[in-house]
Amino acid sequence: MEPKRSYLDPVTLSKIGRLELKARLIVEGYISGLHKSPYHGFSVEFAQHRQYAPGDDLKHLDWKVLGRSDRYYVKQYEEETNVRCLLLLDTSESMKYQSPGAALSKLEYAKHIVASLAHLILSQQDAVGLMLFDRELRRIIRPSSSRAHLREIVQGLEQIEPHDRTGLETVLHDLAERIERKSLVVLISDLFDDPDRILSGLAHFRHRRHEVIVFQILDDYEIRFPFQDMTLFDGLEELPEIQADPRALRAGYLRAFERFQNRLQRGCRNNKIDYQVVNTAEPLDQALSTYLATRARRRR
Repeated sequence: MEPKRSYLDPVTLSKIGRLELKARLIVEGYISGLHKSPYHGFSVEFAQHRQYAPGDDLKHLDWKVLGRSDRYYVKQYEEETNVRCLLLLDTSESMKYQSPGAALSKLEYAKHIVASLAHLILSQQDAVGLMLFDRELRRIIRPSSSRAHLREIVQGLEQIEPHDRTGLETVLHDLAERIERKSLVVLISDLFDDPDRILSGLAHFRHRRHEVIVFQILDDYEIRFPFQDMTLFDGLEELPEIQADPRALRAGYLRAFERFQNRLQRGCRNNKIDYQVVNTAEPLDQALSTYLATRARRRR
């Protein structure tokens, strides 16, 4: 039975007790929205060309080759049954932020994305692992393709206690050296760190020939800065509290925030890294389907 859209709203999901159940609902919503199998979302890779033969599906015809050579070739693909996906989750203190009226903190929202991706990847019979970090690596759950592995990942998510600063550059360089086998690396973080240092760490993964996806998780208030009255801003990650008139800060904040995101976007594009901003006000399945459906179309 197709899940009701209301199940996928962050407010409703925040009231459901089990993260595993939430993940299943989110993934089912994503699948039903595509109207076709999601199994090619992560696992299909181009293998080679071969000459067209009568009866071949024309949708696999390579029109660029035809235009250059006036010869008919089709693309062949191979299912990578041993794809490894490594989910990197930022558990630093800034991820605890939850604006007034928001159903979920950034960290809780990110947990839903991690659990949902793990559920999706395991349903493809591929392997998934989880790495939790703040300014250093806190826990590694090694990749497995066992369906029972989801329980271990969910338990790892439920045991998170954020308490430290972000240190993305150090963690990313460390992990890039540790991961020997070519993998799909998915970073899920608010990216509240120096953008050039973040990009340096991400480029290390690309240098090691890993494919990289970045989900930047942001609260709606961080994006819009809608504060009006005199506000006490609670400093996270060892930053001091500041009382200020937000109307005097808003224009400067939004300019600085736009420069910050533009730098990340350009850097990711230059390194052939997929970069997706996720607003915690969005329905959870939308956060996945916006990116994954685009990815699936691009790879066909």
